[in-house]
Amino acid sequence: MSLLVVGSLGLDTVSTPFDKVEDALGGSATYISLSASYFSAPINLVGIVGSDFPNKYINLMEAHNINLEGLQIIEGGKTFRWSGKYHYDLNVRDTLFTELNVFENFNPVIPERFRKSKFVCLGNIDPVLQMKVLDQMTDSHFTVCDTMNYWIERKKDDLIKLLKKVNVLIINDSEARLLAQEPNLVKSAKAIRNMGPEILIIKKGEHGALLFTHDIVFSAPAYPMEMIYDPTGAGDSFAGGFTGYLHRTQDVSAENLKCAVIYGSAMASFCVEKFSTKGLENLSYLRIQDRFREFMNLSRFNEKE
Repeated sequence: MSLLVVGSLGLDTVSTPFDKVEDALGGSATYISLSASYFSAPINLVGIVGSDFPNKYINLMEAHNINLEGLQIIEGGKTFRWSGKYHYDLNVRDTLFTELNVFENFNPVIPERFRKSKFVCLGNIDPVLQMKVLDQMTDSHFTVCDTMNYWIERKKDDLIKLLKKVNVLIINDSEARLLAQEPNLVKSAKAIRNMGPEILIIKKGEHGALLFTHDIVFSAPAYPMEMIYDPTGAGDSFAGGFTGYLHRTQDVSAENLKCAVIYGSAMASFCVEKFSTKGLENLSYLRIQDRFREFMNLSRFNEKE
C-alpha cells in the first residue's frame, strides 16, 4: 500500500541573516514526500512543474523512492517560484515575490493506480483542488490535510466543505484562531473538530505542537535547536513525518497518533538545520529514531515520592 501526496513543487530563493540560496528545491509536496519517504515506500506524488525544473531534483526524489508518474511537466512552461526573506526572529519573514507560473493552472489528475491509495496527504493548495483529489480516490481510508491563512480568508466555504471529508487537519496557532474565530486554542480546537476532522494538530513553531482528538489533548515539545538555518518547509516536513509514520505502522490509535506527532516534530527539526531540503536528503531511519528518543526524554520525568 502506498501513500499519495498532492501539493506544490517549486524553486525557492530564500535569505536569512545567515545565508542565501537561489532556485532551491521547494514546495509542499516536495517536503512532505521527502520527509515521508523515510517511513513509507513508495510515495506517490502528484504535482506540476515547468520544463525548467532541474533534472537533479527529479533524480533526488526518485532516489528517495518517490514515484513521479503523477508529476506533470509542462513543456515550455516555468515552475512555481517563491522568494522570502527571514528576519533575526525567524518566525517573521517577508515574501519578496510569488510567481505561480504553471502552478496557476494545476489540475490534479490522479493516475489510475494511485487512486486506491489508502493514505492521502494534501499539501497546502486551494481547497477546491484538494476536494478534486478526494473525488478521484476510490479506497482512501485516512486523509491528512494542510491549509493556511490565505485559503481561510478567501475560500472558507470551500475549506469547510473539505473538512467534512478529511480525518486530520494540520494548521498553526494563528490559523486555528482565524478559522474558529476564537482566541483560545482549546476552544478553537473544539470548534474546528466540529467542522469535520476528528483529529486536529495545531503547530506552535518553536513551542511545539498540540494534538486534539475526541478524548485526548497531547502537547509535544519543541526540539531545542542551537541554530535554525531555514524554517521553510518545516510544517510540510512535520506533515510528511506524521503521515509517513502512520502509514508505516497502519495504526491510527490515540497512542500511536502521539508517536506520529513526535516523529513529525523530529522531521521538522531536521528540516530547519539546513537550507531548502538539504536537512532531509541524507538521513537514516536510525538517526530519526535517535531524535525521536531525544524528544521523548525532553518531557519524561518521575514523580518524587
